[in-house]
Amino acid sequence: MLGKTPALLCVATLMLAGCATHKEMLVTGASRADGTITLSYESNEFQRVSVDGEKAESMAAQRCKAWGYSGAESFGSQETQCLSRRGFGNCGSRRVSVVYQCTGSPGQGRSE
Repeated sequence: MLGKTPALLCVATLMLAGCATHKEMLVTGASRADGTITLSYESNEFQRVSVDGEKAESMAAQRCKAWGYSGAESFGSQETQCLSRRGFGNCGSRRVSVVYQCTGSPGQGRSE
C-alpha cells in the first residue's frame, strides 16, 4: 500500500491540474462599420476553461476607442463552433466566440 501512495498522489495532482485551464481571448473578427468586435478562444472536450471576462471586455473597448467609440459591451451570449469531431461524433475541439458592441457614437469618446 505504501508503494502505491506516491503514484496515487501523482495521478491526483495531474487530474486536479487539468481541471481549470485559463484561456486568453483573442480578436478573431472586427467590423468598424458595424461597431462590433469578436473575441474567441479554443478548447478541447476535456478542458474546463476559465476566461477573464473583464480583460476581454477591456480588450474590445480598447479597439472600439481606437475607432472613436467610447467603449464596448458584450451582447451577453456566446457562440460555440465545433472545429473537429471525434470517432463517435462528439466535438473534439471547439471555438467559443463572444461579440462585443462598441458603445457611444464614433467621435464621442475623443476629446478635442
